[in-house]
Amino acid sequence: MKHLLIAAHGSRRESSNEELKHLGMKVSAMLGVANNQVDVAFLEFASPSIENALVELFNNHVTEVIVLPYFLSAGNHVVRDIPAAISKVLAQWPDKKITLLPHIGALDSMVGAIAGAFES
Repeated sequence: MKHLLIAAHGSRRESSNEELKHLGMKVSAMLGVANNQVDVAFLEFASPSIENALVELFNNHVTEVIVLPYFLSAGNHVVRDIPAAISKVLAQWPDKKITLLPHIGALDSMVGAIAGAFES
């Protein structure tokens, strides 16, 4: 089973973390998949951590995870921290597959989203 994990920074402000979880539900609905096929995990300040979320997924028989870094630029979290968390989990689960997508700020569709916000 394939799964999408949206990897975000996390916030001390719980309503911000809940906003990301709600986004995950909206993505799930747009994809037409079950809510349990899209999750959100965090680097700091919120749970679950990226590592814990991946381990939980693999414990629940997920075989492939697509990780989308929910960041606008390629800072240290995107370049170093998220890949390190993924590597750590893959060392424990070498038979599983994790694909790391470009961060959302690098996606061509972000240009259209920004232009659309300006035009509205």
